[in-house]
This record gives sequence, C-alpha cells and structure tokens, in this order.
Amino acid sequence: MKRWVLLRKGADFAAIGAKFHISPRMACLIRNRDVVGDEAIDGYLNGTIADLYDGMLMRDMDKAVALLIEKIRNHERIRVIGDYDIDGVCATYILLEALEGLGADVDMDIPDRIRDGYGLNQNLIDRAAEAGIDTVITCDNGIAAAKEIAYGKSLGMTILVTDHHEVPYIETETGRQYNLPPADAVVDPKRFDCQYPFKGLCGAAVAYKLMECLYEAMGEDSADIDGLLEAVGIATVGDVMDLTGENRIFVKQALEMLSRSKNPGLKALIECTGIGETRITAYHIGFVLGPCINAGGRLDTAKRALKLLRAKTKREADVLAGDLKALNDSRKELTEAAVHEAVRLVEETNAGKEPVLVLYLPKCHESLAGIVAGKVRERYYKPVFVLTDGEDEAKGSGRSIENYHMFEELTGCEDLLIRFGGHSQAAGLSIKRENIDDFRRRINANCRLTESDLQEKVSIDMELPLAYVTEEFVKELSVLEPFGKGNTKPVFAVRGAEILSAKLIGKKQNMLKLQVRDREGTAMEAVYFGDAGEFLETVAAKYGKAQADRLLAGRAKGVQMSVTFYPGVNEYMGNRTMQIIITNYL
Repeated sequence: MKRWVLLRKGADFAAIGAKFHISPRMACLIRNRDVVGDEAIDGYLNGTIADLYDGMLMRDMDKAVALLIEKIRNHERIRVIGDYDIDGVCATYILLEALEGLGADVDMDIPDRIRDGYGLNQNLIDRAAEAGIDTVITCDNGIAAAKEIAYGKSLGMTILVTDHHEVPYIETETGRQYNLPPADAVVDPKRFDCQYPFKGLCGAAVAYKLMECLYEAMGEDSADIDGLLEAVGIATVGDVMDLTGENRIFVKQALEMLSRSKNPGLKALIECTGIGETRITAYHIGFVLGPCINAGGRLDTAKRALKLLRAKTKREADVLAGDLKALNDSRKELTEAAVHEAVRLVEETNAGKEPVLVLYLPKCHESLAGIVAGKVRERYYKPVFVLTDGEDEAKGSGRSIENYHMFEELTGCEDLLIRFGGHSQAAGLSIKRENIDDFRRRINANCRLTESDLQEKVSIDMELPLAYVTEEFVKELSVLEPFGKGNTKPVFAVRGAEILSAKLIGKKQNMLKLQVRDREGTAMEAVYFGDAGEFLETVAAKYGKAQADRLLAGRAKGVQMSVTFYPGVNEYMGNRTMQIIITNYL
C-alpha cells in the first residue's frame, strides 16, 4: 500500500504570484518543488542558456582546454572514447562534431557492451595505440578507470577524462580516500575538489561545456555549436538526470529545437516513431526517442545510433531510424519475458523476501538488466539488482529507491565485485558467479532501510475540486514543464469521488475510461492507464462483485474512491473536453 502525503510547504503564494505574473496556485506548485527565493523562482520560470555557468569553473577545465589547443594546432591524432548508452552516444557526437569544426584530426571508438563492457578498458587503449592515436578523450566514462588510464599513459598517450559519475573511494580511519585516475586532466563536476556550482550534469553536458570553453579559448564563436544543445537535452532526459538547475535549461532549449530540428537523423526518428506534428515533450525523449537511440547499444552496436545523429542525407537517416526502431521493438519483447521471470523469482523464491532484491537471470540479455531492474523496482518499491551471464562473469545493473544510495552500498561489497560504478539511484557491476549468493547476503546484511523507507510515498501537491480543471488551468501548468525526475508532474487529489461508470478500453482491454463526480457535484471523464483488473478487484473487495459489474454496465451507485490525478484535454473529432488522468486510488 502506498503512503499518501499532502505537501504543506508554506509561503506567501499571493505575493509570489503577483511578482512573477502567475496564479497563487502555480506559486504553491513551484514551492512544492523546493524552488525558494526570488532568484531561484525567476531561474525556474525564465532561465535561458545565457544563465548557464561558465565551464571554466570546473576543476581541470583549463588543463583540458590548453592540451586540446596544443593537440589541434600540432595536428595530433585524437580519439573520443564514449559509452554505449544514450548519454555516451550523445557525448561522443558532441565531441566529434565540435572538434571537427575546429579542424581537429579526430575519430571515435565506443565499447561493445558484450565484448568490452562498460567504459575504458585495455582493449580500447590497445586499439588506439595500434591506430597511432596521440590523445584520448573519454566521455561519460573514465572516472573509475585508473588502471586502464595508467596503462595508456605508460604507452605515451595523453588522456583527458570527461565524466559525471561518482569518484571511486575507499573508507579509511580518517575518512574517505578518493581515487582520481592519473589522467592529464579530469573534468567531472562530482570531483570532491571541483567548485562548479551545479553537480547534476550528464556526461553529454560535461562534454558540451568542454567544447564551449575550447571554442572560446581558440577565438571561435561558441554559438557555432548551439545546435549540439539538442543532444545535451536528449542525454539529460535519457540518462534520467534531475530536471533542475542547468538541466532544466538544457532540456527546455532542446525541446524547442527538436520541434524544428535540422538534424536529418533526429527528424527521421521523430517521423518513424509516429511523433510527427505532436508537441515534443520530455516524455517523448524518455519513452519514445531515447529507447530507440539506446537500442543500438543494447542489441547491436551504439555506433549505429551515433551514425544516425551524424547522418547527412534523408535517405541514410530514414534507413538508420527504421533499423533503430525495429531494434527497440525487439528489445520490448525480450524485456517483457525477462520481467516475467524476475517477478517469478520475487514471488516464488527466498530472494524476493529480502529488502534488497538481487535477482540472477542468466538467460536475460545483459543489456536489458537495467530496464528489468527498473520495472521490478516500480512494482515492489525495493532496491533491485538484476544479474545476467556475461562471457566470463556475471554482469548486472541496479535501480534504487529514494533512501538507498546504491553506489555507496556497493562500496561496502567491493571485495566481492570485479568492477562497479554509478551513483545514488543506479549502478552497474561485474561479479564472479560464485560470489552472487555472498553478494546477496552482504548487501542485505548492510541494509539499513526501515519499513517506512520501503513504503512508496505519493506526494500530493494539493486537493483540487474538478470544477477547477479547465483548459486555462491546463495551459497554465505548462509553465512548470519540462517534467521528469526532480521536477515531476503535479499530483492533484479528490477525496471520496463517486465512480459513476467504467468502460474497458485499449487493444488488450486493460485500461479504463470512467465517469467520476466529486463531492461538489462536478462530473468529469477520467482515464486510468494502470491495471484495470486490479482496479475492478479493489471495487469488488470493497463493495462486492455485483457492484463492480454494475460499474461496467454504467449503473453503479455509492462506489466512492479517493483518487490522485493530472488534468488534461481530450481532443476527438474536433471536440475538446476536459478529463483527468487517474494515477493512484484508495
């Protein structure tokens, strides 16, 4: 059972509304997102790329820029080494495009998920050495590759790290001892000694900041690479970064640009996924475009997605976009089967009784482990690690809940792991198969989660009578966009709404269209995209099966539920009517 909590964060909403030309209700919603003070509110509502911090504030940015200027002017060979997920692909694209624009002799390499694994490894260094590469720039990886970077340095290479992941550390009697890799420059806002004000950037944003600084240092106009902001926004949403501060600005800018994108690859992907003329939102990046870009690295090669972003002709872009969509459709089928097996393990084995779920799915494609972990986390609201069989070892991904810092917890099991990395809400690891049971025991023995921590919290912004759900109100809510992690859609609630009728809808008849009426007497159409069967079972348990049947026949009386919802407009055959999308019910 989820725990509903009504947020009650105080402020003079009328005064804030008057000052920023918004309604007091909007001022309340902004306060609920912990945006406090005139400067922060103004940035939230009106922030633009002109308000972004100077990248030179990052530790080692000056070193990285100076080295790249030298390498470009001396025509040294530079190789960008990215990662196979959406952030790594976008970061690689940004570095390649921007460096080529400066006349650099640059190429790229991206690790193969199966053959190479995550991040920098000796194979990639050897390939670079064989190709006569002088300088390697990592993006979205490298911070945890101290051994591999030392090896590259021993071969005489210059190595620059750009990353956004946590710096590895060990706990000592005197506190944490951080282990920075021995690169020539390490640009990562999460460095313990980095003074950059915003720590939540994705890897593509860090890469963009480096290129922006490089252009300015070389006397070029950094506006020449403004087009790359599309990729920064896509990576920010796709890598599930908090949509606060600079990330909010990046994504707002990217969404504006995507609606009129000049990138042939992105235009083709928008077309073939059916988004078409729809106003593109962060949802479309996170759940339509992003998964297609990720699909290359999951089931084939991430270089296919990079080719899409760098496509020059419509014909090439159309073929690549179609291929990626087909790969993603295949990924969905494989994911469904793996989730089914994961749920079976939770329901039928002792592994499911632990507060931290460690699920070994040897037949699951290792690229799907993170997606499966996320879906299991949503279902059971527990931290989840899904482990699969790699070639020589087990590999896995974890997805966490609010009060569980996954990277720190893995640090407590470091002796059982071959490699690991990540941050508070997600992590990746490699482990010997014989250590899986010990890992499950240790990670749970170290767990300090309480029963309350394991109860998912639904934070309700405000109770809202249905009479207030108007087209004007829905339009006003758009000032809060883009929505996503760290800036979620507002949650409204109606207590004791009467459910007048219900109709099963959808291809699989697994969703509901309802008529609801609040205590003030306002009736409205509602849609529930969750489990329709579970909803009807809840009605039957509370009011009897006959009443649930009458509900489907449109003849129910006295069926009451409290619901949380988000308001919207239903447009059909030219008619526009208000509706609510139900998200939770009691």
